[in-house]
Amino acid sequence: MPPLPAGRGPAAVTLAAAAVLLLLLAVIAGAAGGITGQEAAACTAQPAASSAAAAIPAGYLAAFKAAGTRYGIPWTVLAAIGEIESGFGASDGPSSAGALGPMQFEPSTWALYGDGGNIMNPADAIPAAARLLIANGAPGNLQRALLAYNDASWYVTEVLGQAARYAAGGAQAVSAAGSAACRQAALGLPAGTAGKILAYAEAQLGKPYIFGQAGPDAFDCSGLAMMAYRAAGILIPRTSQAQWAFGRQVPASQVQPGDLVFFAGADGTPAAPGHVGIVLNPAAHTMIDAYTGAFPVEEDTYGLPGSKGGLSPVVGFTRPPA
Repeated sequence: MPPLPAGRGPAAVTLAAAAVLLLLLAVIAGAAGGITGQEAAACTAQPAASSAAAAIPAGYLAAFKAAGTRYGIPWTVLAAIGEIESGFGASDGPSSAGALGPMQFEPSTWALYGDGGNIMNPADAIPAAARLLIANGAPGNLQRALLAYNDASWYVTEVLGQAARYAAGGAQAVSAAGSAACRQAALGLPAGTAGKILAYAEAQLGKPYIFGQAGPDAFDCSGLAMMAYRAAGILIPRTSQAQWAFGRQVPASQVQPGDLVFFAGADGTPAAPGHVGIVLNPAAHTMIDAYTGAFPVEEDTYGLPGSKGGLSPVVGFTRPPA
């Protein structure tokens, strides 16, 4: 039963073993380049159906496959949601929470994703479910998207398990959707090193700030920066002060996505900055950072009149060596 989206800050599947190999080679290649056209095609391929998929009603199967192709989400994931939520329409509500239809939407959520359709009609409900997943990180981060559908870890496990049973390639055909190369392409991130840094940072959105933590469940500002760079194969120091001294300073006019942006912060100075963020879009002055304990890891602006306290003025920018 999908709740209203929680604003979690997010690519499809690969089919053949050759495509999986290509994706693995892309990861091994590291910062030398971005995702190739052939690899991008593999990321949007739809899995073949296993023998278990024969249990899906024909009309539903066609609708799942059509929505999967249109939205770039594994059709098997949509089928698993439909089976778990309503048994393909056998129990279409209303539920105790008022959810209706084969994909079990609450009316308030349907208003966001239903696109004027009929909540009880699978031809309308299945694409709506795909739109909800897209809005919450799919296909680049299926687990986060499924948590937006039902905020329970058991639900994510059950959906992905059933999706694997419907795919001829099994779990591999579904898990490949979370590969670094596909996730990077799905998020529209730059190729190479910067994309890997930002893909990692994007995947942490919504996690809590805890001073002294560097993941996987919580971060402080410099811990997030350190781990994002580590995900791209770059080792940088642990603290914001050491990161500032370590990196090569770049002028504001030359800042690129993935660079680090520094602030004096509550416990630092311009010479030894106490806060750091990862530049997302220099033109929009946006970054991903772990700001304080009052906020989760999130996207913030920097250096603007409307930026949070302490995020303007900027001390400077660095580009750690690749």
